[in-house]
Amino acid sequence: MKKSTISGDLVAFTSLSNANKKILEKEIKSLIKTLHKEYDSFCRVVKGDYLECVINKPEQVLKVTILIKCFIKSVSLENETDNKRLKYFKNYGIRLAIGYGELKRYSKTEGIIDGEAIYLSGRKINDESTHNKERIVIKNTLFFVSNNEDLNFRFTPIIELLDYILNKATSKQCEVVYHKLLGLSEKEIAKIMKISQPVVNQHSLSVGWNAIETTVDYFNKTIKDN
Repeated sequence: MKKSTISGDLVAFTSLSNANKKILEKEIKSLIKTLHKEYDSFCRVVKGDYLECVINKPEQVLKVTILIKCFIKSVSLENETDNKRLKYFKNYGIRLAIGYGELKRYSKTEGIIDGEAIYLSGRKINDESTHNKERIVIKNTLFFVSNNEDLNFRFTPIIELLDYILNKATSKQCEVVYHKLLGLSEKEIAKIMKISQPVVNQHSLSVGWNAIETTVDYFNKTIKDN
């Protein structure tokens, strides 16, 4: 049976202060619990800044990927006035590659993820290096990779458009998208974020929520049909 995996690495994580690293680590643990509860996913953090997930229902992987991206971008960190690389984290948050394929061995209890899907997503993240000798260089932060060329052809353009939208989004816009993807109403989101419902609606419109929702639905249906 085919599975979807996500491999990701936090942008500029090693440049953050220890205090901000601890904030991120705590928030990511909370995110992993939410993803497990809502999607029966298995996620783990490797070496502090590298994330691996298995999504049991492949059609849900794009939604989960956007959830992760938006959650990370919405995390509030302490200001670091002398850290020039903090802006890269605030702009991009995390780079994420979706892999779609078989898993030869997969065990939550033993922590085993082995097979085509995780190889594909992991290699994509490692191949798309964000550093040169002097500075961070980021071209894209969202990727889809499989051995199905038709799916790659269909999904690459929409993944790139989502990438552009989310990288331009503010932390508040990302937080609204995160909560909406979890199925919360604007009234519920307003209460959580301690802002008015019209402001939630404005963030939703500004980030292009309708387009994001349509894209997630298209991905879901296309994967199911394959």
